Amino acid sequence: MDIAALIAWVVTALGGFYLLGTWIRRGGIQQQQSGTSRLPAPVLFGHFALAAVGLVVWIVYVVADKTALAWTAFGLLLPVALLGFVMLARWIPVHRGRVAAAAASGPGAEAAVPAERHFPVAVVVAHGLLAVVTLVLVLLTALGVGGS
Repeated sequence: MDIAALIAWVVTALGGFYLLGTWIRRGGIQQQQSGTSRLPAPVLFGHFALAAVGLVVWIVYVVADKTALAWTAFGLLLPVALLGFVMLARWIPVHRGRVAAAAASGPGAEAAVPAERHFPVAVVVAHGLLAVVTLVLVLLTALGVGGS
């Protein structure tokens, strides 16, 4: 089960990295000053950093098979999940506003478009679902369910 969690975590991370890259490429960092982006950079980068540290801890756990490392990785995933839900809650209105913005588009409309509006819905959904799967697999592994 630890390898399944590792695979789920890596695929989740790839999706998250794609979303982060899209946000940066579409001007999310610059939009922090204007308030256009609804995703605060500290939340986004905190989510990314904690998830990356947790993944490294999980890789060390898979190699060393120390239960404390599994629980540490799970503990790191909890704030990652919380930050992810915060971002999802802030992204949903931006996504819903996509249709209204398309109808009202005019000159200069692109400059006021939040970077996160460019997130593909399929990637957001897959990232979230795989994150839940990862969290559950890590918890089950830490609990010793299914052996390691």
